Amino acid sequence: MKKFNYHPPLSPIQILHQDDDIIVINKPSGLLSNPGIAPETKDCAVSRLQQEFGQAILVHRLDCETSGVMVFAKNKQAESHLKKQFEARQTRKVYLAEVDGTPKQLEGSIKLALIADKQNVPLQKVDQEFGKEAVTHYRVLQTSSTSSLIELKPVTGRTHQLRVHLLSIGHTILGDNFYANDRVLNMRSRLCLHAMSLSFTHPTTNKQVSYYCPANFE
Repeated sequence: MKKFNYHPPLSPIQILHQDDDIIVINKPSGLLSNPGIAPETKDCAVSRLQQEFGQAILVHRLDCETSGVMVFAKNKQAESHLKKQFEARQTRKVYLAEVDGTPKQLEGSIKLALIADKQNVPLQKVDQEFGKEAVTHYRVLQTSSTSSLIELKPVTGRTHQLRVHLLSIGHTILGDNFYANDRVLNMRSRLCLHAMSLSFTHPTTNKQVSYYCPANFE
């Protein structure tokens, strides 16, 4: 089992948008989306927003180490509306990752089923026979001698999907404390995975909205 040491950032959460129904934030790397069992995990994105706004309801998650755009509901009606969109895969998510090396194919799709790795909780692994369907579209945006910036568009939302899919094609995300070897882990001080944009239908206006926040991996 991988050990999880929680040291949430002290800086305030960046609010990208808020109205009567939703709150959109840029979640910092190192902050949990929602609390776990341990007492120290009570400090998380949803609890901080509840302190600031009185009401904030979790409708989706980002990994603790992943930064980027998240939406929270401010009432039950908005919660139901948003959760249905995520469950029906009607939202559009775009991520940015910096990975070790450069894929031979600069654009493509990774279609590898995933399942929990019970020998290494909380890790996931590829299992084409018993795993759940997982699909990620990717495109290389920029390369250097040691790494590449990759745009990722997940179709499904499996746990650790982007991390394991990139690992499976031989290009681990830099700074990944779960899946990287020591060399790749130490190339960056944080996991270089960022939810760059999120598009969905506003629960009250029924208009398509999109929120964007650039990555800051350094």
